[in-house]
Amino acid sequence: MALFPQDALNSGVRKREVFGWAMYDFANSGYTTVVLTAVFNSYFVGVVAKDAAWATLAWTLTLALSSLIVMVAMPAIGAFADMRASKKKILVLATVGCVAATLLLATVGRGDLALAVVLIVLSNTFYSIGESMTASFLPELARPDAMGRVSGWGWSFGYLGGMLSLGLSLAYVLSAQARGEPATSFVPVTMLITAGVYGLAAVVTFVLLRERAVAQPYQAGSGGVSGFAASWQRLKTTVRASKNFSDFRWLLACGACYQAGISVVIALAAIYAEQTLGFKQADTMALIFLVNIAAALGAFAFGYGQDRMGHKLALGVTLAGWVVMTVLAALAQTATLFWVAAVIAGLCMGSSQSAGRAMVGLFAPQKQLGEFFGLWTFATRLAAIVGPITYGLVTVLTAGNHRIAIVSTALFFLLGLLLLAPINVGRGAQAAREAA
Repeated sequence: MALFPQDALNSGVRKREVFGWAMYDFANSGYTTVVLTAVFNSYFVGVVAKDAAWATLAWTLTLALSSLIVMVAMPAIGAFADMRASKKKILVLATVGCVAATLLLATVGRGDLALAVVLIVLSNTFYSIGESMTASFLPELARPDAMGRVSGWGWSFGYLGGMLSLGLSLAYVLSAQARGEPATSFVPVTMLITAGVYGLAAVVTFVLLRERAVAQPYQAGSGGVSGFAASWQRLKTTVRASKNFSDFRWLLACGACYQAGISVVIALAAIYAEQTLGFKQADTMALIFLVNIAAALGAFAFGYGQDRMGHKLALGVTLAGWVVMTVLAALAQTATLFWVAAVIAGLCMGSSQSAGRAMVGLFAPQKQLGEFFGLWTFATRLAAIVGPITYGLVTVLTAGNHRIAIVSTALFFLLGLLLLAPINVGRGAQAAREAA
């Protein structure tokens, strides 16, 4: 049996186009890996904010602000993309914005708090828009019964991109530290590396990925509306009609909960390792590199398992794995147990994010892909606000106790499991087909 079978793809879709689509996951993963997870977050806390007592909370509030912007704008952007058949154009603009802001992060030094906040908000906002747009192409490429596999191809390939950016950055950091250079010297170079990989890899996507959607003008009343006003009108109509998509609504609630926990791991794992276990910058980067390997394997293997065992069961297994991970991380007194927790986190991260994207693809009507994935992004960005801020507040209320904070994160995964229970995948997919 072929590892990448042609019969997993819709009619008229070539493997090279799926490769181009997966290259965007490859391109943007370096941003989350290096900027949000392994390097700039700890640099923000320890150098930019001068390791102040409020530094971790300031980082989480900065990410929350960018997520709030995306929450407000993304559903309408998705509706606009469907109406104008402009998913690819918006993807290009979002990529340029994120790459440019990441390049400018190289200018941030000690005490440059305002500049760092502005650039993180901009880069993370553009990143989130691009992530939503690329996800909305999945149902156009994959057959319904192969959605998990194809989503897994993209996620697993994406983690390879994250490892490339992180590996190049780690090599430079180790050489710089050997020369006795401070973080203010080598961290800016890692931002340049990350932006370079992102921009170059995304070009492959722009060349190979096709825009298949057909423009769907929306008219309201006799006069009609256009632009974003029309997209908001259409979005309101979809929200009112969402009672016909009850399983999708349950999935949004479930995703908002478990993604809150994942957001904590992405944004604060390096800070936790450094503050609780005394990890150094190179140790943290090596840890995240291992997490990316595990995540790539988890996303790829679980994508095939998801199509066989069912999307709901697959997601439930990964959420249970997340609970185990948080308990192990909280109990870890030595680096060894924390590394075990990190491997579990990697396996669960790739599989749970891929599973969620595949389920949205099944529940989204064909003519409203941008809109439904925009609503999914609304849920995940809400999670990105609630999760890290909860963690930051717990550290403030417990005088900096990161162990209690990581235990509180397990509650998000448990709540996600409870909200997964009412979902009927077959019923949700049928509702999408009827709407189309």
